[in-house]
Amino acid sequence: MSSTKKSTERLIKKYPNRRLYDTQTSSYITLTDVKQLVLDADTFTVIDAKSSEDLTRSILLQIILEEEANGAPMFSSAVLSQIIRYYGHAMQGMMGSYLEKNVQAFTDIQNKFTGTPAGSFEGKPFSPEMWTQFMNVQGPMMQGMMNNYIEQSKSLFVQMQEQMQNQSKTLFGAFPFGPIIPPTDKK
Repeated sequence: MSSTKKSTERLIKKYPNRRLYDTQTSSYITLTDVKQLVLDADTFTVIDAKSSEDLTRSILLQIILEEEANGAPMFSSAVLSQIIRYYGHAMQGMMGSYLEKNVQAFTDIQNKFTGTPAGSFEGKPFSPEMWTQFMNVQGPMMQGMMNNYIEQSKSLFVQMQEQMQNQSKTLFGAFPFGPIIPPTDKK
């Protein structure tokens, strides 16, 4: 792949008949083709052909939905429920940023590992089968590493929450608010 191809963002138009049109190749493509663009790290934008509304996130979520429906899901029902609970919550923006940074950290760890001689065998990158064998042996170590990372991340998140609460108390402490008395039910 040339660097020119990587630097130019691909435009995909979604038509009312739900078909996707790749303007770079001048052809219709499928969701599987869009998934391959993601796997190839090609940058692209999906827009509605009529309104020019950006539909990229919607298409990516559709790909995730299909992946979750096929094979072994990545997200448990508990995790999905927790994510849903953050919508509309004051912490929604922070949670999105938190998840993004954690996924990026995981990706960085993976990239660092695969960039080392341990990430290849006889000069060739690990195949999926080789990764499976490797993870069977190294899985407990990797799980321990990830658990430590998660604990550190959790601790940092709690510290940030406490810091925000303290800042809020300091900021709003100067206002003459009386104590909050919960209403009583009179039946």
